[in-house]
Amino acid sequence: MKTPSFVHRGARHLWREWIRPLALPLLFVTAAKSALADVNYVPSGSMQPTILCGDVLLVNKIAYDLKVPFTKARLARWGDPARGDIVVCFAPDDGTRLVKRVVGLPGDTLESRRDTLLVNGVPLQYEPMSRDADGPRALEAGERNAAVFTTERLGERSHSVMLLPRVAALRDFGPVRIPAGNYFMMGDNRDNSRDSRYFGTVARREIVGEAKRVVLSADPARWFVPRFARFFSRLE
Repeated sequence: MKTPSFVHRGARHLWREWIRPLALPLLFVTAAKSALADVNYVPSGSMQPTILCGDVLLVNKIAYDLKVPFTKARLARWGDPARGDIVVCFAPDDGTRLVKRVVGLPGDTLESRRDTLLVNGVPLQYEPMSRDADGPRALEAGERNAAVFTTERLGERSHSVMLLPRVAALRDFGPVRIPAGNYFMMGDNRDNSRDSRYFGTVARREIVGEAKRVVLSADPARWFVPRFARFFSRLE
């Protein structure tokens, strides 16, 4: 049975008027999303209080190198993740896409004693942080009151860290020697983060890019009410 001619005409019209004009722009957008920049929705609180559940992050995929679109093959390289960078990466055990902070670089020796990090044998500096500071204040009251907040000096940067004294957590580990080409990742919510303490170091090729800014945010615990104050805010 032959296909009616009007079906052929309709298919040609659809291809000529809709599919073909959109194919190239769509390919360009998806290639740019793969190689240049992307967004990342955060479904968990492992990076609190720096990043909240419901934040949408802008990921700079050319922060360190340029990759062939849709692959991990590198075309050019102009930098490496620095200590303290917030990056998007893939977990080495199951491939889950994660947002974590780089705390250990290739060749470092890293350990933790009672939630205090030591990098190459030197303890990091910590300062108490008020629950009323900007980051903690955005959390639910119950969660905020159960936590202890500090400012951690990591390299040349300071950032917020959240501790949960009542939660059973891996507060002591190492010393761990980080292999060449690998990085040690941790969440800022130190007692509630699945990170390199559990799945090991992350290879350089598994780092997608750097997260520098929150573009949108909505509170999933409150029917996704927008958090306008977090829109386009910079991450530290």
